[in-house]
Amino acid sequence: MTRHTLPWKENEVQEIKKLASEYDIIGIANLERFPADLFQELRKKLHKDAVIKVSKTRVIRRALGDGKTASLNEFAEGSVALIFTKMNPFELYGFIKKNKGDAPAKAGMIATEDIIVKAGDTGLPPGPALSDLKAAGIKTKIEGPTISIPEDTVVTKKGEVINSKVAGALIKLNIKPIKVGLNIVVVLENDELFKGDVLDIDSEQVFNNFSTAYRNSIALALETAYTTKDTIVLLVQKSFRDAKHVSTEAGILNKETVSALLAKSNAQASALKGMIKDAPAEKKKEETKEEKEETKPEDEKKEETKDESKEEQKEETAEVKKEELAAKEKVKEEKAKEETKPAEEKKEEPKPEEEKK
Repeated sequence: MTRHTLPWKENEVQEIKKLASEYDIIGIANLERFPADLFQELRKKLHKDAVIKVSKTRVIRRALGDGKTASLNEFAEGSVALIFTKMNPFELYGFIKKNKGDAPAKAGMIATEDIIVKAGDTGLPPGPALSDLKAAGIKTKIEGPTISIPEDTVVTKKGEVINSKVAGALIKLNIKPIKVGLNIVVVLENDELFKGDVLDIDSEQVFNNFSTAYRNSIALALETAYTTKDTIVLLVQKSFRDAKHVSTEAGILNKETVSALLAKSNAQASALKGMIKDAPAEKKKEETKEEKEETKPEDEKKEETKDESKEEQKEETAEVKKEELAAKEKVKEEKAKEETKPAEEKKEEPKPEEEKK
């Protein structure tokens, strides 16, 4: 039994083989649940950098069945598209990841983030839409000829399943809460395969990591004086600065240090000049004080001596007064003792006349 291949299928096979020979990087993307309008937008964005080919699965497998593309056959299942490009596999995956589109929610989908219905006028007239919005848990009120939502409402939280009532209400409100992107299954570069989970990286973070590692390696190479094409210029500059600094400190005169040495000498001379100016001024002050004391008039000297003698006299009179006061106090004490002697002692004292007898 002979098999007859339709002409269009044969043309498709030949076209895919031709593209595979022209491009070194070939990717397979899964088209299931990917909206056709978003696919067309993505194709337009990639038309300068890639060619996207969609065909029957059997045709694709037949075209990739031999040669370097044979390893892709096992990934060609279901509704798929072939991407032929010269972009780096990681660059291709990152571009497609950034160009996701908005798609309407369907019942049974899992919310990737909180689905929020914003407050405002819906533009919908009162009627069946009012009951549909209330069934989805959305607060409503009628303002004029349209339905209005008074406050923001979370209809489905992140990680929850979207039910049919919420999906219907979101469609009526023209809200597309689902971010959809083309699913890259695998990318072939020469003879190496990169699966989608390997390609899913944060390109900015990776770039920052490489930049940090480069700076750290340069710093380490400079500290250890390790010469490479990236460090040789920096090492020569560092050596020049160090040599110039040592020469300046040691006072070695050459064309590189002459300006620094002159500036240093000028600064030292200015400082020394200031010190010399300050010294005579202090000496002059001391001399003027001595001269003033020597040149005092005789009258002032006499007055000073008089003042000194007066102070001495005052001190002497004060001492005399103190002695007189002390003597008076002693006399008073003796009199007080005599007065306080008992009467018997006074009788016992012999009178002068009796003693004579």
